Amino acid sequence: QVQLVESGGGLVQAGGSLRLSCRASGSILSVKAMGWYRQAPGKQRELVATITPDGSTNYADSVKGRFTISRDNAKNSVDLQTNSLKAEDTAVYYCYLVHSYRAGYSQTYWGQGTQVTVGT
Repeated sequence: QVQLVESGGGLVQAGGSLRLSCRASGSILSVKAMGWYRQAPGKQRELVATITPDGSTNYADSVKGRFTISRDNAKNSVDLQTNSLKAEDTAVYYCYLVHSYRAGYSQTYWGQGTQVTVGT
């Protein structure tokens, strides 16, 4: 079993920054990817950013140039630096981890979510 604990959410004014952190613990064999999704009220959960063990990253178009994802493979942790925040970034942000526990098999784990609220 794998557990994810997030931190760093909060209330910030438009144009401000927040750094979200997520740390995984438990019986971790091999991590295929880690990253962040978000869900705003009344909207579907959407991918924000993802990073693989070799450092390859992928971002949603809406956050490119403003958000930066990074990870520490040794600590099984991932951070999301969010800059130039906009009101439309307001959402619950969820950390996720794709765990490869056997050749050809993987399972996705989720954190509990952390609220980011951007005031105007």
